[in-house]
Amino acid sequence: MSYLLLNWLILSVSVLIVTKLMSSVQIRNFGTALVVALVYGILKLALTKILVILSLPLIILTLGLFYLVINAFLLWITDKLIDGFEIRGFFSTIIASFLISVIDTILHWMIPGV
Repeated sequence: MSYLLLNWLILSVSVLIVTKLMSSVQIRNFGTALVVALVYGILKLALTKILVILSLPLIILTLGLFYLVINAFLLWITDKLIDGFEIRGFFSTIIASFLISVIDTILHWMIPGV
């Protein structure tokens, strides 16, 4: 249980860092970041495999870059579901999803045992 909680907090911090790095991404507060991380994580868990299977030819054709579009799509859905979280523009959504993934990976690497 503490493993899931720690992963959720790391993703929340990643979302918050991206909102500080990008002026086109706005968030109300850390509580909203927790909700964003929860919804985004659930969407990724529930839909990523289906979306990857459906778009496998595009993923192969773009050498995996289309996976960024899938993550951006899931982040866009999260944006539409949560008040207090806003991303302006398609390219901002792609960049934000990329940065969230990179920062999340770096934070997981920095914290041993996660």
